Amino acid sequence: MIYPVVAYGDPVLRKKAKDIEKDYPNLQETLDNMWETMYNASGVGLAAPQVGLPIRLFLVDTTPFSDDPELSPEESKELDGFKKVFINAQILEEKGEEWAFNEGCLSIPNVREDVFRPEEVTIKYLDADFKEHTETYTGLAARVIQHEYDHIEGILFTDKLSGLKKRLIKGKLANISKGKTQVDYRMRFPNVKGRQ
Repeated sequence: MIYPVVAYGDPVLRKKAKDIEKDYPNLQETLDNMWETMYNASGVGLAAPQVGLPIRLFLVDTTPFSDDPELSPEESKELDGFKKVFINAQILEEKGEEWAFNEGCLSIPNVREDVFRPEEVTIKYLDADFKEHTETYTGLAARVIQHEYDHIEGILFTDKLSGLKKRLIKGKLANISKGKTQVDYRMRFPNVKGRQ
């Protein structure tokens, strides 16, 4: 089932999400629906708060980035088929030089801005079978993980922009929260009754 993606302005996007237990109700069904929702919207990551669930769960699939001609063969190989579920994740360390990349977000459609993030992230998480992992990622894989991790912390990529950039997109963000935006996937707008 494809969930509606929660739009900018919904309070669930600003909540620090809660850990879940192995017996979380219908977890596999939730994961299947989130994958379906993400692929339907042509996303490379999706966090549970983006479908209205205030839990520490996100998933990523960086395969669409792997055919970028600007990437080295090693980077392309790393991104191709990089598909993971992160449950109860905790970032242990971010390091390296901060670099800019033009980010977007399914909850903030038609807004893209350069965001600076550290090049390396070490993260501890549980997979879909509740096995614990501690892994380090770099480059675009790290970036997608950092973006989705921010969602479970109640942070949006627009929070990382300069004051000037924030002022320039303020009107666009207000319009998104009112449902005044064009998207080709289902969305739930906080300030619009009945539009999904």
